[in-house]
Amino acid sequence: MTEHLSAAPIGKPTSYSRVTLSKIMTAVDVNLYGTVHGGVLMKFVDDVAGAAAARHSGGTAVTAAIDEIVFSEAVRVGDLVHAHAQVNWTGQTSMEVGVRVVAERWDSAEDAAVRVATAYLVFVGVDVGGAPRMVRPVLPETAEDERRYKEAEIRRAHRLARRRAIQAHRAG
Repeated sequence: MTEHLSAAPIGKPTSYSRVTLSKIMTAVDVNLYGTVHGGVLMKFVDDVAGAAAARHSGGTAVTAAIDEIVFSEAVRVGDLVHAHAQVNWTGQTSMEVGVRVVAERWDSAEDAAVRVATAYLVFVGVDVGGAPRMVRPVLPETAEDERRYKEAEIRRAHRLARRRAIQAHRAG
């Protein structure tokens, strides 16, 4: 009987993972200041990132970390918000997904969309039992994709260094 070793998954181009979700923000989305609550946008970011991660990995992927989220402009009721996501980097079982959120202002729809947030999230591909599984490599297609891939590696190195430093500190 011959054993068959599973080959490494075949990579997919960056464009394969790209996903856009759009939503009109309503009164149920606002905070006490009358603008859209940051938590509403965070869930929206996680939703679009999860879709990109699942598409790229070919199955279930779960949020492991939100590496960074930056809110640059307030979102208002009536704004049409678009969240664009793509897988920037892959490891053995994890991937970084970048998200850019823009808003089309309801009262100036002819103007260019305004960037309102950016985020980087880490997802892990999991099997039906919830254990980590291999994910296919991402294959950058453009110079911009290459830049994102390299910057994702820098963010990963910083995450791992921070984790080691905290563990060393706790160990005394």
